[in-house]
Amino acid sequence: MPPTQIKTRSESVPPDLLTAYPPLIAQLYANRGVSSLDEVPRKLDALPHFECLFGIQDAVELLFRHLAAQHTITIVGDYDADGATSTSVLTLGLSMMGAKNVNYVVPNRFEYGYGLSVPIVELILAQQQSTSLIITVDNGISSIDGVAFAKEQGLDVLITDHHLPGTELPKADAILNPNQPECEFPSKALAGVGVVFYFLIALRRSLESKGWFESEQLKAPNLGQLLDLVALGTVADVVPLDPINRLLVHQGLQRIRAGRGRPLINALIELSKKSYAQVSAQDIAFGIAPKLNAAGRLDDMGLGIDGLVTRDEQKAQLIAAQLDELNSERKAIEKSMQVEAEQVLNQLELGENLPNGVCIFEPSWHQGVVGLLASRIKDKYHRPVVAFAEGDDGTLKGSARSIEGLHIKDAFELVASRHSGLILKFGGHAMAAGLSISASSYQAFKQSFEQVMDELLADTKLERIFWTDGELGAEQLTIETAEQIYHAGPWGQAFPEPLFRGRFEVIQQRIVGANHLKLVLSPDHGRTLIDAIWFNANRATVEKQVEVVYSLDINEYRGRRSLQLMVRHLVELR
Repeated sequence: MPPTQIKTRSESVPPDLLTAYPPLIAQLYANRGVSSLDEVPRKLDALPHFECLFGIQDAVELLFRHLAAQHTITIVGDYDADGATSTSVLTLGLSMMGAKNVNYVVPNRFEYGYGLSVPIVELILAQQQSTSLIITVDNGISSIDGVAFAKEQGLDVLITDHHLPGTELPKADAILNPNQPECEFPSKALAGVGVVFYFLIALRRSLESKGWFESEQLKAPNLGQLLDLVALGTVADVVPLDPINRLLVHQGLQRIRAGRGRPLINALIELSKKSYAQVSAQDIAFGIAPKLNAAGRLDDMGLGIDGLVTRDEQKAQLIAAQLDELNSERKAIEKSMQVEAEQVLNQLELGENLPNGVCIFEPSWHQGVVGLLASRIKDKYHRPVVAFAEGDDGTLKGSARSIEGLHIKDAFELVASRHSGLILKFGGHAMAAGLSISASSYQAFKQSFEQVMDELLADTKLERIFWTDGELGAEQLTIETAEQIYHAGPWGQAFPEPLFRGRFEVIQQRIVGANHLKLVLSPDHGRTLIDAIWFNANRATVEKQVEVVYSLDINEYRGRRSLQLMVRHLVELR
């Protein structure tokens, strides 16, 4: 296990934050780099103008030509939650604007892999022969061959994506991607669904200026109706919650809390034993998104998209139950794989000398779950991890997760530049990426990956650090404090949920469920008693005196609300 440190953030608080927020909230914002009120936007008019997106006018004009002629438009999505919400938002948005011939294709990860490939274009031509325009969502920026083939077949192609581009861009008719060269959009962190939402904003404005809605006897749509989907996709894709993404997520959460969320989202919240009126970004990340993602991991994300676009509550509840079953199956597969992975690591007999980068593979592993497995191993050992499963035609499909400070896609580029042909294809972000290699190249890749990790992490101490926001006094350990923090969110990637540290006396303790430790803690020798829960605790009992890293939560049970500490890390004090 890697060494662990508990550190405390304590940044100076700008005066305007102190005048606008309670002292604790102002401090939490300052600790996350907020230097002015402009960085805590709440209203949609604070969003940057869509014209900042490079290529937006070309994209809008391309779409209008096909819309005006009512050509068939085929959306090519992705099999994760961002891809599903992107597909749903674009399908619904185009329908609101009068498009009558819109359909979608989501490549099955087990048959076609990722993105707009040549086989996917062939599938579109076979199934949707009238298609004139292909629009990719949450993919396409690396689809050089697929775009070229589509163009050869006489199709127009519009790419909307947010992944990092390679050295060559596909020769599409238009590309929307804040990470492409020349794009000056102020956020490079938009999720795929965020790019689609911006595209629809620009399209609506253009159609208004052309008199389209009047000529078609349509009402200009309120795109705010789609913000619950935008929030879901943004949180699920674990993109950094910069001010723009926080604003989009905040607005989407407000819609859900007001009871105006899509029926499937409400049904998934209910299955997670949460109230839509109190839903948070953390509830989406850990309760809703995994259920939606399970469809793409084990089956077909078309099921999730069908649920997201429907307004039929009965159908939504039925699909939610199916997604919940798939998620339970996913958990069982992942648990079995984790046990196997631990056995493999133990058999290596590395002891404390675990490589700086872990590369792991077992033939029995499931392609749809290796990403989660890589994430779990990364969390446990605090190292970049690549987990592989068998693909087709003698290939291995890998999923990688990284640690802060190590850009995993750049690491793959370094491996690829040193060993031509070793990686068949790869793509992704700084913290997560995917790749394919030949099965016969596994050992060569493993050796090269470990060497690159040794170089890139040579000056890095591989230790887990819990960054906290300091200690709370006993008088601050209240529901009111928890509510202040809740309303100050959303919290998430690169804008982390507040953690606090404190020393407590353990008054009561017991195991609940499989291996969760339920505690009653006191910060002041028994005068104040506070419930706490440590999920997946690695022990059955703890000492009477402990130091705890925790977040604040409000537990609702049978109409009663009480403060609860969510234990993230615990150190026994003897």
